[in-house]
Amino acid sequence: MRKVIVKCKVRDRDRLEKKLEDIGLEFSPIYWQHDRVFVPRGYKGRSNYPRLVMRTEMHAVDEPPKYILSLRRHIEDSGVDIIEDTSIVDYEGMVRTILQLGFKQFGEVSRRREEIKMSENTMLYLDTLDDNNTIYAKIESVLDEREPAIAAKTELISTLRSFGETDVIESAYFEL
Repeated sequence: MRKVIVKCKVRDRDRLEKKLEDIGLEFSPIYWQHDRVFVPRGYKGRSNYPRLVMRTEMHAVDEPPKYILSLRRHIEDSGVDIIEDTSIVDYEGMVRTILQLGFKQFGEVSRRREEIKMSENTMLYLDTLDDNNTIYAKIESVLDEREPAIAAKTELISTLRSFGETDVIESAYFEL
């Protein structure tokens, strides 16, 4: 799946929520995610190297967690992220397989997440990172085969700015 992703540090959560409510949008209930990020040996940031992310996701304490393996690759010259997600049953077994393939753990990120479906192809997430309680707005759009990434990215940045958010961040959470 081809996506364009833009995120920014939220300066005033209450103001952002008010602007979204004014246009009839409301965040979902909060759920928790924990990502363990694995990279190939020789990994360099800002390159086209693939990353494997083992995600644990909990929507309610009385439900079992979901485990997801996400293959993520950011194509630097186009600004597109290629993302493929697969549900996993045996979390620890998959981690052992990833390590056997020559990947190494590079980082971990825990967050509390809320989401809004803005359109058929666009989602807005509000992520509160557990390690420092910093809040980020992340907006992503799934691209069709012919849709240019630069136009989609410009539109996503414009959307964030219309909500008063201007501090765009290019790094992944585990790199912050």
